[in-house]
Amino acid sequence: MFNSMKIVTGGSNPKLAKGICEHLGCQLTPTLATTFSDGELRIEIGENVRGDDVFVVQPTCPPAVNCNLMQLCLTLDALKRASAGRITAVIPYYGYARQDRKVSPRSPISAKMVADFISVAGACRVVTIDLHAGQIQGFFNCPVDNIFAVPVMMNPLRELGEGNLVIVSPDAGGVERARAYAKRLDATLAIVDKRRDRPNQATAMHVIGDVEGRVAIIVDDIIDTAGTLCVAAEVLLKYGAKKIAACVTHPVLSGPAIDRINATGALFQVIVTDTIPIGDKLERCQKLKIISVAALLGKTIHNIHTSSSVSVLFV
Repeated sequence: MFNSMKIVTGGSNPKLAKGICEHLGCQLTPTLATTFSDGELRIEIGENVRGDDVFVVQPTCPPAVNCNLMQLCLTLDALKRASAGRITAVIPYYGYARQDRKVSPRSPISAKMVADFISVAGACRVVTIDLHAGQIQGFFNCPVDNIFAVPVMMNPLRELGEGNLVIVSPDAGGVERARAYAKRLDATLAIVDKRRDRPNQATAMHVIGDVEGRVAIIVDDIIDTAGTLCVAAEVLLKYGAKKIAACVTHPVLSGPAIDRINATGALFQVIVTDTIPIGDKLERCQKLKIISVAALLGKTIHNIHTSSSVSVLFV
């Protein structure tokens, strides 16, 4: 058995880490994280962690994906060299997840390389939320808990019109995720047939399924430039959907995303989680609604620490 449980956070989402600590009734372990004048990172754990069960909360998210990843790896290495009993990397948003295979002859599999970084740095276990591709779990040589944001999304979605909902997958690849939502909400399922000509640009063609006169909920794992989301919403509107909302786990919201969401009249609400900090985007876009995953991660961490089942949280 390990000694006490400790929570460490990097600089990418300290607000989420504090929320997790509030749920667990503990304090963040002090950590020094500064930058030298040449840009190199300096990490130092502020108290003894020998033999402890340590959880490092650090999503590798924008706007400084590479810096956040390096900070995570350095923190893991510091804990390993401080003789922590077990080190769990809690990565609510796993950066580079969309690069999970070779798409051209001489390109890397970046998601695998990042997994190697994290493993070599010292992670004994990984906790993440809604991986873009489930097979990324196999890139690690340690246990991976890919937990789902579905439980925290249920109440906000039911408020949108229980009994008249249709869950929509914005592409064929997201059907399994959309089906999980539809099953819990006792809703029907539809799919938007999408063609992507090049990265970050999508063109929707038509809708498979009945959406006419219903409240359509577009379900996805990542909203990046919002191109897919807005095109899908416009097509659903043409097919007769009464109201259209979106439910997305990871709000990357890069580039023109906020402007696109504000500009489209098809979407009336976009529900996201706080796996990635929103910053001033919430003030710029009144359609955004944020649901916290702090309690969900807190329960997961508690169950891992007590050697209880994690899957019971999602039955």
